[in-house]
Amino acid sequence: MDISRTKIIACATVIEEMYPLIPEGMAYQVLDFGLHLSPPNLREMLQAAIDAACPNYDTLLLGYGLCSMAVIGLKANGCRLVIPRTDDCIGIFLGSQQAYSEQVRKEAGTYYLTKGWIEVADTPFDEYERLVEQYEVERANRIMSIMLKNYKRLVYIDTGHQDNARYVEIARRTAEKFNLRFEEVRGSNALIAKMLRGEWDQDFLVVEAGKSVSYLDFKLLQPKFEASSLPAAPLEPAEKE
Repeated sequence: MDISRTKIIACATVIEEMYPLIPEGMAYQVLDFGLHLSPPNLREMLQAAIDAACPNYDTLLLGYGLCSMAVIGLKANGCRLVIPRTDDCIGIFLGSQQAYSEQVRKEAGTYYLTKGWIEVADTPFDEYERLVEQYEVERANRIMSIMLKNYKRLVYIDTGHQDNARYVEIARRTAEKFNLRFEEVRGSNALIAKMLRGEWDQDFLVVEAGKSVSYLDFKLLQPKFEASSLPAAPLEPAEKE
């Protein structure tokens, strides 16, 4: 993997966890978190970013999971795409799809928060304040009860930030406010670290130039991909463009 010929395209919440590990000299592009509200729009913006980047790079690392099927149909027009094999970015924050699946088995009705999600303020809990302004408290409460009827637990994923305590407290208060059981779970940067080192094993879908992302390929295991020119030194922080 030639760092100078590799670029990251990531969601605003995922790039927050990538920053400390991005190798010096590796380019990156951040897409707005709000695009998740419309998977077709997210797919369109991702494809546009891919098409614009491919003439200048050999490999694009996508900081996305399946994300409501938004990555299905993306085409690698002239360069390789590498995508974590997770249902969404929760698996990225937890370090693997397996870790995510274990949390789902523990309690399927779980809403997850991280420092990044709290900062972008685009969750159902932030929507509540807007509902109160629009409909007043009683009706806002009824709407929220419908929105959260399938949720029993709120999990804050600790991804290791130094200023973590403030965000844990925000998540705890949010859980209390909406009558959800609160838990804090330790996250992992293992998946991100492997991705940035070029260690694209069965946890990643590697789509070669000219091919498209399919759901079947996303779910089937591939043989380990050996990236060439792998950097031997530890990852160093990159300077933001």
